[in-house]
Amino acid sequence: MAVADGAGGAPAAARLVERDRAVVWHPYAAVGPDARSPLFPVASASGVRLTLADGRELVDGMSSWWAAIHGYRHPVLDAAAHAQIDTMSHVMFGGLTHEPAVRLAETLVAITPAPLRRVFLCDSGSVSVEVAIKMALQYWTGRGRPERTRLLTVRRGYHGDTSGAMAVCDPDTGMHHLFTGLLSHHLFAPAPACAFDEPCTDAHVAPFAALLAAHAHELAAVIIEPVLQGAGAMRGYAPGFLARVRALCDAHGVLLIADEIATGFGRTGELFGCDHAGISPDIMCVGKALTGGYLTMAATLCTEEVADGVCASEAGAFMHGPTFMANPLAAAVANASLGLLLGSPWRATVRRIETELAAGLAPAADLPGVAEVRTLGAVGVIETREPVDMSVIQPLLVDLGVWIRPFGRLVYTMPPFITSTADVATLTSAMVEAVARVTG
Repeated sequence: MAVADGAGGAPAAARLVERDRAVVWHPYAAVGPDARSPLFPVASASGVRLTLADGRELVDGMSSWWAAIHGYRHPVLDAAAHAQIDTMSHVMFGGLTHEPAVRLAETLVAITPAPLRRVFLCDSGSVSVEVAIKMALQYWTGRGRPERTRLLTVRRGYHGDTSGAMAVCDPDTGMHHLFTGLLSHHLFAPAPACAFDEPCTDAHVAPFAALLAAHAHELAAVIIEPVLQGAGAMRGYAPGFLARVRALCDAHGVLLIADEIATGFGRTGELFGCDHAGISPDIMCVGKALTGGYLTMAATLCTEEVADGVCASEAGAFMHGPTFMANPLAAAVANASLGLLLGSPWRATVRRIETELAAGLAPAADLPGVAEVRTLGAVGVIETREPVDMSVIQPLLVDLGVWIRPFGRLVYTMPPFITSTADVATLTSAMVEAVARVTG
């Protein structure tokens, strides 16, 4: 199995790790002699399998942080990338346009909740949140209310790692408390207490409603992850809560931003999380699965009302412009990815995966170290009572033949939609066994 230095097998894998440790800094990882994070060199990926440099194959349960919904080396996406790179891999989007970007924007407008009509293409999910926040603030400037600069959200949320996005992540239990001095100070209501399959009552929404009413005069927007809180909690909540949030925003004249970066494109069982509640946000962020995991790209959509307000500001235009905005190569692959998704029985596929995840993870509920087992769409979670030791559980999961990347107390999977029944069973049995061993 070839790796970068041309040698094969375990010795080459060990050398690659050694070279990596000398110069590379990985996400959420330490560096130097005390670094303990396990590292596994990947030689290739195909379908739902990652082949390590030492020859081992792993069933991928993470979709590469939830992006590779069609798996790896999909022939349709490969063909789209090859065809586009032969024509035009990149061109600036200031003053220029091109077919892949226009077609992608048209598709996004067609499939997202009405009345979202304007599409701002950007580089990544975090950037799409930054764009959404700037849209909201510039909208109120254009409407003559520049004092409306604060945001309201709920605890246990996660919206990205850039500064504006960090400021609306949970300030206490999130991963960004170290940067409190840098961040803007926003408002946080309690996390939704009504589970996905429970009704949402007045009592459930009362704390949120009270904060919104008290601060509506200074609020630019509410930002929320629809029906599923991702990296902050991996927990679903009742669509009725989201519907009430929409109604409250309307009542108080506050914009609603839906962060669909993790929930979009079928992951929760509807095309978008907002669809569970039958609501339309004023601004929506999408990313991750947009290109099927091939290239980084995201989008921020808004209504014509928001766009008009932004352009009515003193600047006369939206003041943001990423260098790689609307990259033709990424847009072409995104078009192919959306075509694959929309042309497939994705709803039935996600239902099947949900059923199999629920059955396969159920035995974990009886383990003494487990607090809860839950599923929503193609998302399965074992929440442990205490944080898991990554230096122990990660190699164990690899030895069991799966790629699962836990964090904190959450051992979870978001597999590609092409994952077979047998491979879902491999993922769930490995998760249950690993949790049993490390919490026993």
